[in-house]
Amino acid sequence: MSLLRFLAPLGAGLLLLSTACGGAGGDQAGPRTPRPETSDPAEGAAVLLADMSVEEKVGQLLVLTAAGTTAEENTDLVSEYHPGGFIYFPENLTGVEQIVSLSNGLQEHAAADSGIPLFLGVDQEQGLVSRLPVGARFPDAMAVGATRDPEAAATLASTTAAELAALGINLDYAPDADVNVNPDNPVIGIRSFGSDPELVGQMAGAEAAAFAEGGVVPVVKHFPGHGDTAVDSHTGLPTITKSREEWERVDLPPFRAAVDAGVDMIMTAHVFMPELDDSGEPSTLSENVITGILRDELGYDGVVTTDALNMEGVRQTHDDGEIAVRAVLAGADQLLMPPEPRTAFDAVLAAVREGRITEERLDESVRRVLELKLRRGLFDAAPADPDRAADVVGAAGHVAAAQRVADASVTLLRNEGGVLPLREGAAVRVTGSGAEEIGAALRDLGYRTTDSADAADVVVVGTNGARGDAEQRALVTGAQAGDAPVVVVAQGTPYDIAALPGLDGYLATYSSVDASRTAAARVLAGEVNPSGQLPVDIPGTDLSFGDGLGY
Repeated sequence: MSLLRFLAPLGAGLLLLSTACGGAGGDQAGPRTPRPETSDPAEGAAVLLADMSVEEKVGQLLVLTAAGTTAEENTDLVSEYHPGGFIYFPENLTGVEQIVSLSNGLQEHAAADSGIPLFLGVDQEQGLVSRLPVGARFPDAMAVGATRDPEAAATLASTTAAELAALGINLDYAPDADVNVNPDNPVIGIRSFGSDPELVGQMAGAEAAAFAEGGVVPVVKHFPGHGDTAVDSHTGLPTITKSREEWERVDLPPFRAAVDAGVDMIMTAHVFMPELDDSGEPSTLSENVITGILRDELGYDGVVTTDALNMEGVRQTHDDGEIAVRAVLAGADQLLMPPEPRTAFDAVLAAVREGRITEERLDESVRRVLELKLRRGLFDAAPADPDRAADVVGAAGHVAAAQRVADASVTLLRNEGGVLPLREGAAVRVTGSGAEEIGAALRDLGYRTTDSADAADVVVVGTNGARGDAEQRALVTGAQAGDAPVVVVAQGTPYDIAALPGLDGYLATYSSVDASRTAAARVLAGEVNPSGQLPVDIPGTDLSFGDGLGY
């Protein structure tokens, strides 16, 4: 599918927005270094670095969780820590005008403090991990992988970048470059493009390039790979016991491709891989992994950020101050979400003053951060315009683009007796996950829905994680006890089918966003011919990577 087909309704202006964050102009508190006049980011960073205090340098390493919903609630954080950036979460965001005001206000505070603009970031992978309460909602990465079209990935990222930039957000902690080869992975799953390293690398690369072109710094994550874990690193430290050779074959290729493409930023994973570093430390704290492999072996000189330092996966062996110090010593440039900013700031500052972290090592990280800010135009960016943001965020063309990506992702894996597409005028019972949205979409397409299994010609059951949910499996089994054929619409990972034998029909949407549920209804009705291809293998079945039926 061509990019023009995805983006046809979008105005070119929406996709070419410059980063809309507050500039570094205005009154400054005390003598500050103005923006370097040189156009060379390396030279500019050197000029800035020469005029910074040690405290300001340490601050550039910190990316703090924004407080509240106003810039004023973050004034003390800016003046005390001179942070390199902030990250937004849903509790910080209420609407377009408020987000624009927050972003502009934070940049104004930074301009008055250090004069160095902030990275303002968010986890807007789309699908399951979407923090914004506004804007177009695309399906998850695995759905994009099922399209097999890098231009679908570019559409997602270009559209998302246009909306983020309009809100004054200049960094997105996306895309996810993990290769999901573990069906029981509790934290990646549909956030991954699939189980094939080449596919994942291709899609992640397309997204990263489109984010950057749209004025938003992309962050490829989670190095050295989080796709083969059975533990959620938010709650514990996953151990990945695979050989170096297998890691190089499966997990490394997407990250190697990102490094070769010169991606702006890479995020580390809180995982323990004994074959890469047998110290017992998570990769975030591993000099072997960050400096030895990512820097020296792969040749990466971009910004390395930790994953969130409030996650339990990195808090198993040291206190929070020591974790911050060890992350810097391992080679990280930015410390994301330290649980207590004061603890992290004081610990790193003390380590510098004591010589444990050399000033040369500190300057390496600050140089990378400043170069990226200069290269991506943060010093020249105008404040976000609330009126323009209102026009851009959630624009009809963006919503339509999300629907086209969702339509292209739906994968038909079972169609016994040609139960699909539904015959014209069929009565359909819709139950389970997403029943309300799927049922409404079917009615819009002219079908009659019924609450009675006896009156139904077909029963559609929505699932989302039925492999691990006895109640969902019972709902499917109960439907199969009737006379009508049963079609399952799986809206999480496609692995549910392994636990649901004897189905008449099975659709995988890989996402539970509204666009994916609408796409499922359109495929059920034959309005859309299913074209998605399975982006993972499904153990315990006859289904494998690349499978997918059509009408």
